[in-house]
Amino acid sequence: MIIRCDNCSVSLQLDESKIPSGNFTVRCPRCQNLIRVNKGAKGTGSATVQQLAENKPAPAVENGAGEFAVKESEFQINTALRSLMAALQGQNKILDADDDKSEKPRRVLLCLGQRRDEVAKLLSENGYKVYMAQTPAQANERLREGKTEILLFSPDFAAEFGGAAILQQKANAMYSSERRRLYLVSLEDGGTTMNAHEAFLRNLNLIVNTTDIPQLPLILNRAVRDFNNLYHYFNKSLGLESI
Repeated sequence: MIIRCDNCSVSLQLDESKIPSGNFTVRCPRCQNLIRVNKGAKGTGSATVQQLAENKPAPAVENGAGEFAVKESEFQINTALRSLMAALQGQNKILDADDDKSEKPRRVLLCLGQRRDEVAKLLSENGYKVYMAQTPAQANERLREGKTEILLFSPDFAAEFGGAAILQQKANAMYSSERRRLYLVSLEDGGTTMNAHEAFLRNLNLIVNTTDIPQLPLILNRAVRDFNNLYHYFNKSLGLESI
């Protein structure tokens, strides 16, 4: 039997003679994630091709896609024009983020349970490119692209797969260079919005209480701007764009 880790996507081959009769779990030798194997009616696991189909990257939400494309195009054109003007004026420098009056359009991956549709609609209407994951595997495949700047998850995400714990585990295992390029947000009932100390202790960038969902775009814009200001000179020295 061949199974696939929903955290690191590695494929594992199991000895059929040693497989239990019912559903079981296996620890991934690469990332130590617990893989839950659901056996079919005939006592066999899901085929590799079927698993690959199920583990496709989290799809984008259609609402707001056109607005994001226009906003991204305008941002790129404005950035190119400013760079050209600076070169013509003999100012061979990288423009600061403060020189850009328009907000950079960002991609956000939603790993949510009950509040998923509400948050997706809200962020799409505010110019975000929204991807919506159903499982940790879909979230992992989308993150592998390296284009997602914000990951927003909640404790009730894919609870049957241990979704929130897997995402937190993945973030904790990231190299510091990778972790700095991903803004990790927890949306929860009991947390205090923008509690920096609690977020730091849990290796998060931001905590948002569910009662503040109507103000989520405002909170994200302010928090990400502060984050980019913190790493401004660091990113500039490495030639990296802000997230």
